[in-house]
Amino acid sequence: MSTDERHRPAASRPRRVDVARLAGVSPATVSFVLNQTTGQTISDETRQRVLQAVAELGYRPNRAAQGLRQGRSATIGFVNHDADFGVFAAASIKGAHEACMRQGNLLLLVNTGGSNRQAAQLIVDLLDRQTDALIFAAVGTRSVVLPDAARRVPTILLNCFAPHDPAPAILPDEVRGGREAAQALLDLGHRDIAYLTGSASLWATKARLRGFREALRGAGLDPREHAVLSGNYHADSGYELVRKLLRRGPRPTAIMCGNDRMAVGALLGLLEAGIRVPEDVSVMGYDDQFQLAAEIRPALSTVRLPYDVMGRLAAEQLAAGGSAVHTGRTLVHCPLVMRDSTAAPAGARTRA
Repeated sequence: MSTDERHRPAASRPRRVDVARLAGVSPATVSFVLNQTTGQTISDETRQRVLQAVAELGYRPNRAAQGLRQGRSATIGFVNHDADFGVFAAASIKGAHEACMRQGNLLLLVNTGGSNRQAAQLIVDLLDRQTDALIFAAVGTRSVVLPDAARRVPTILLNCFAPHDPAPAILPDEVRGGREAAQALLDLGHRDIAYLTGSASLWATKARLRGFREALRGAGLDPREHAVLSGNYHADSGYELVRKLLRRGPRPTAIMCGNDRMAVGALLGLLEAGIRVPEDVSVMGYDDQFQLAAEIRPALSTVRLPYDVMGRLAAEQLAAGGSAVHTGRTLVHCPLVMRDSTAAPAGARTRA
């Protein structure tokens, strides 16, 4: 045992020089192997000796020291700009965290409680800890005020946007989602489709309704002849609106709903009225986030909000940096999920 080894405390953290000594290589070679530096010719045998020494000593790179040398801390801040962490936020965080793990980055998570003042302070706190980049996220796609401090590092808005601001934003493609949901019903043969929307003033509601009307026009139908009733994205709203729809006259053969909760309310209202789903009326939801759509009976056809994909994309772009961070708005596809609550209208099934 060398003099250095005898005087190094047993509980001290292994250093790069210790790995080099055990592997019989230079400290620079250890760095080349661990950092996977390109342009360096290192034999497989040498690489394996280094990795074996790393495992034997339990060596872990000093991230703080690396950060000082490289001018980065390998951390991304995730700022959740809402009152709490809901299911939608959890999906985004999960996607971002998984991407960070693959890239060797750490995700630091804070919650603003929906306060712009708190958001500004928390972002300063993150930057004081040398955070390299930020994801600024909201639940319920909407416009936000991006604190000035966020502009000191690369920042991506997630499920939100800053009006008249080129800040990069990743959003669900709600227009396409609404269009594909309506198109799926049209493809089944439905021509009388009602839409029970969520809160009329919200960005997502307007975008989904636009997609719904685009699909109708594409099928040669007049959107003005299709009932559109506004609700509030809760189950009781779907229940009350479907009762109102049934009182208005001939029932439609299919009903689109603002989200899965409203669809559940609509299913209860139809069941109460003795109307079978999908035999008499097809029902389409939107969200697929609460494990609700797949578990109720009939299992609900819906559109999946891709929050996990959005979170992953934000973290990947920030880790890659430079031109990988897209300016303006990036729209992420909301995939259609067809289950048992939709079928061809009864007349079409009879003809078939």
